[in-house]
Amino acid sequence: MIGAILLALAPIALLIALGHLMHRRRFLPDSFWPQAERLCYYVLLPALFIHALAMADLRGVPVASLAVTLMVPIIVVSGLLVLAKRWLGYSDAAFTSVFQGGIRFNNYVGLSAAVSLLGAPALSMAAVANAAIVPTVNLLCVLIFARWGVAQPTLRGVLRGLALNPLLMSCLIGILLQASGLGLPPGIDSFMKALGQASLPLGLLCVGAALDWGALGRGLRPALAASFAKFVLMPLVTFLMLKAVGLGGQAAFIAILFHALPTASSSYVMARQLGGDAPLMAGICALQTVLAALTVPIALLLLAPAL
Repeated sequence: MIGAILLALAPIALLIALGHLMHRRRFLPDSFWPQAERLCYYVLLPALFIHALAMADLRGVPVASLAVTLMVPIIVVSGLLVLAKRWLGYSDAAFTSVFQGGIRFNNYVGLSAAVSLLGAPALSMAAVANAAIVPTVNLLCVLIFARWGVAQPTLRGVLRGLALNPLLMSCLIGILLQASGLGLPPGIDSFMKALGQASLPLGLLCVGAALDWGALGRGLRPALAASFAKFVLMPLVTFLMLKAVGLGGQAAFIAILFHALPTASSSYVMARQLGGDAPLMAGICALQTVLAALTVPIALLLLAPAL
């Protein structure tokens, strides 16, 4: 099983490494990468979510159990981080970055890993996982910024930010198309599928390009605290939740996988826009992306077989 997991995750690590190498060698101009990430975030990844949710065959997929199992650990770990804020002793801006690092996840790595490990049918469960996690994480992060961010948004700003979140909206559209039974027309189906397939390799290249080794030296202690919450607390709480609801099989594997992922590079953008500690957030992203090469296989090997 160790060999199968490492072999399945190898293409993901290689794509991230290639993106980092291309960025360091200036194979493409620096201006390319922010635009590529914008394309993935606003067009390609939403297309993947819409297609996967609208066209998924959810027969036999424990949608409700999987969604609850994924949402509860996020809420629990969020509560633990808030309770630990005074003990941690970080500034308000730094805490918002630790919080994001503790609960956010990288969509590109998760979707790619799910398909690599379990095959194309896993995309349906991965889409359900995204539909459960994306709204929960974004709502909690915006609320944390409203309380402790420097640029504290108003309630109207919070609601507007959620309404304009492309990942949240694409999940909602996909769920509505699935629930209505309409799906996607044949021509639109192929169009959305082609767009979605482009999101994963390009997104992983962008993850690699965003790695900032210099940021690792700035605020190592809070970065390690965020990583402890993400790579230790989140998978353990997920494991306990899976045991409590009796969920097993591929759905349980997906739950462990998604809650063992490194934080998303988009968290840096949120930190910059809403008054968090953006340099610290960049360091957390870089550290967790590197650590995930070890922590994701370990979490899957230790926790998934015990379910």
